[in-house]
Amino acid sequence: MNATLEAMARAIFRDWFVDFGPTRAKIEGREPYLAPDLWPLFPARLTDQGIPEGWEMGTLGDVAESPRRGVKPSEIPEHTPYIGLEHMPRRSIALSEWEGAGKVTSNKSAFRKGEFLFGKLRPYFHKVGVAPVDGICSTDIVVVRPKRKEWSAYTLACISSDDFVEFTNAASTGTKMPRTSWKVMSAYETCLGTNEVVAAYQRIVAPMIERIIANIHESRTLAQTRDLLLPRLMSGELRVAEAEAEKIVEGGV
Repeated sequence: MNATLEAMARAIFRDWFVDFGPTRAKIEGREPYLAPDLWPLFPARLTDQGIPEGWEMGTLGDVAESPRRGVKPSEIPEHTPYIGLEHMPRRSIALSEWEGAGKVTSNKSAFRKGEFLFGKLRPYFHKVGVAPVDGICSTDIVVVRPKRKEWSAYTLACISSDDFVEFTNAASTGTKMPRTSWKVMSAYETCLGTNEVVAAYQRIVAPMIERIIANIHESRTLAQTRDLLLPRLMSGELRVAEAEAEKIVEGGV
């Protein structure tokens, strides 16, 4: 489900803000393919720059920032969620793995639930995700947040896009251990839609992001329940009534 939601959010972002699909459809006289309340938000012409009329080019730094919240090991409760690069999957914004900060021995960066994490070490690994909890992360991870809430979904879609990852990789420094930085990331050029279009994208995609976060927590709860009950079932400490077991098997659970 998370992969499907992410793919949908990416597809809409690319169509609206990269390929300018609705505007090109209007120019070519094609039928509307968006909801009646969305279609009028898109202009019917492109400028000499090749972007929709009334839109403008800008940078990621115009709409997002990287908060600096350094924390020392002595300031971190041991049960604080810790996310390192090793916990971040490639090409998935669903960050479902983390551990307690009990073993942390060096300075880290704090992040808040709903903010975005970008792996700056070897950016070509494409490790980008949305934080499902408050916590701390490796200093090899850049914390990113929108300057205004309505730019949240846009910011996440932008920094998790293939184009953005390729840009940061090309501009990274270091041969064996290339790294990017917020300075480089913030300079990324992107087309900024009107406030109305960005707000529409936020209304559509924000619930998807919230669902992804909820799915992460549900999955972790189910995994913890499985890990607790399965050994007890296997050892015979717990028994499932035969009739109930048949129902479970028939139901495919």
